[in-house]
Amino acid sequence: MMVAPVDAVALLAPLLLSQSYWRGTMANAALTVTLFAVGGLYRPRRHVSILDELPSLCGRLLAAASVVAIIAAERHASVAYVGGFMRDVALSALFVILGRAASRAFTVLSRKHRWAEHNALIVGGGPIGLELARLLRRYPQYGLRFVGCVDAPSRQDNEALPLSGTLTDLEHLIRLTECEVLIIADPDCHESTLMDTLLQPRSSRCDLWAVPRLWGSRSHNGYPDHIGAFPIVKIGDISLTGPRWAIKRASDVLFAAIALILLSPVLLLCAIATFIDGGRGIFFYQERIGRYGKPFKVIKFRSMRPVNEQESQTNWSIAHDNRVSPIGRFMRRTSLDELPQLWNILRGDMSVVGPRPERPYFVEKFTAEYPNYASRHRVPVGLTGLAQVSGLRGDTPISDRARFDNYYIENWVLWLDIKIILRTVAEVFRAGGR
Repeated sequence: MMVAPVDAVALLAPLLLSQSYWRGTMANAALTVTLFAVGGLYRPRRHVSILDELPSLCGRLLAAASVVAIIAAERHASVAYVGGFMRDVALSALFVILGRAASRAFTVLSRKHRWAEHNALIVGGGPIGLELARLLRRYPQYGLRFVGCVDAPSRQDNEALPLSGTLTDLEHLIRLTECEVLIIADPDCHESTLMDTLLQPRSSRCDLWAVPRLWGSRSHNGYPDHIGAFPIVKIGDISLTGPRWAIKRASDVLFAAIALILLSPVLLLCAIATFIDGGRGIFFYQERIGRYGKPFKVIKFRSMRPVNEQESQTNWSIAHDNRVSPIGRFMRRTSLDELPQLWNILRGDMSVVGPRPERPYFVEKFTAEYPNYASRHRVPVGLTGLAQVSGLRGDTPISDRARFDNYYIENWVLWLDIKIILRTVAEVFRAGGR
């Protein structure tokens, strides 16, 4: 929280001396901060050192300055103007490095004096967990205060590092210790068990760090982090909350509103065709399970009429059902029958991109059969999704769908949504639906 404002002030500091190049200075500041953010220079770190950051800082400062200088040269065609501007840019770069050095020194100082620290629980009571607990107790400069350790019941008799409880106690211990950070060391449990634990409400709100299992492995993006020479990586938001969720929801509302306006003639034609084909009742409402397991009514254009409600809720696929009319089959193949779900998106029942919405009967069935299936309900269900555009539609393995859905949730960025939407449009034009 402190570093970004310091960078911004340093980049704009030349304006205190001269306002001759104020446009270029502001453009350079905006571009530099963006490059810093993209390069991970604002991500939280346990080991803090200006010398670690210096190569990445200098490279991004030079890249931003080069882009802005080229634009300034094209606009002004004056060597004197560009020379004066570059002197201001060089001065702001010096201020950035000095500001970073000062802010990093203050961070380390505040951690050593325990002015700024976060309570941390270690998940794993083996040798790595034991050593991490010792390091956190001895070296406060990592900004973490060790408050306990949890593991599977099989390690309860560990005398080297007495456990504060088992994995099932984690939620209670987080509340009791006011824990803000979880460190995954070497827990004695299956990964599915660990994930189920970490997806609990209190656990999912903690910052999550992990010691890589493969020794010698390191990230090639940015620069590595460590606690006492133990490599450690920051795990992203596995539940899609906070600012990332705000961005996703805002993009959903914008997309759905624009799509409803632009596609209103198509929606009208589909409604007329459905009415001519089957009479009254052009919309089909069916209960589906959404985010956090909450039911809602999904809206689609009707392509057939089931015999009864029981069939509607429990019949897996109607792709080859003779009761589907030619118009209904065309709408299903082109996914036009799903366009009314744009209203579900505006209401907040669904997202543009997310896991496929499923009926309660099948959610209960698949949750019992596939361990990771329920994890896909961390986010709203979607009009389209990574599993669908990857060919996993119709009679395809549920385990494969769940794996793609969970991968999407844990690796979400806005560009991933855009890619999936573009691939969905391509599928529609190829009539690649059901």
